[in-house]
Amino acid sequence: MTVNASQDNHPPALPSARFEGREAFRQLVRDALACAAREGWREIILADADFADWPLGERDVTQSLLDWSKTGRHCTLLARKYDVVIRNHARFVTWRKTWSHIIDARACPSADALELPSAIWSSGWVMQRLDIERCNGVSGSEPDRRLLLRENLNAWLGKSSPSFPAVTLGL
Repeated sequence: MTVNASQDNHPPALPSARFEGREAFRQLVRDALACAAREGWREIILADADFADWPLGERDVTQSLLDWSKTGRHCTLLARKYDVVIRNHARFVTWRKTWSHIIDARACPSADALELPSAIWSSGWVMQRLDIERCNGVSGSEPDRRLLLRENLNAWLGKSSPSFPAVTLGL
């Protein structure tokens, strides 16, 4: 028996295309993290100046991250600072605390907000906002696109320092 795509329970593969607008961007983030959980991506890099436009506090996004979080996985977070994340994405902050052993949170506080990449990188697919204000960008699985973004992210990570601790120590 053949199964036609409309009867398949799995959403379509992630797109290799341009995207435009805040909601299209937010949906790509949701779809990418759901795909990461479903396909067992080993490594993810999430980068943005402050993650203000990201749907990280949504229940479904947090569930995708929980489903993705397993031994052998690694997530790198890169931002200028994490104030907006702490203030607006409580579920994500809780997830980060629970899974701190597989998360490396880094910050570049002196970076220009428009220069720091706004992107998701994985070994098989990437998404990058090229125009932050209009929320436009590209996504795809092409090897050249993945390599260029990884090199750019590595350069920023080299300038970064540990940040967004899972536990805040106090007196």
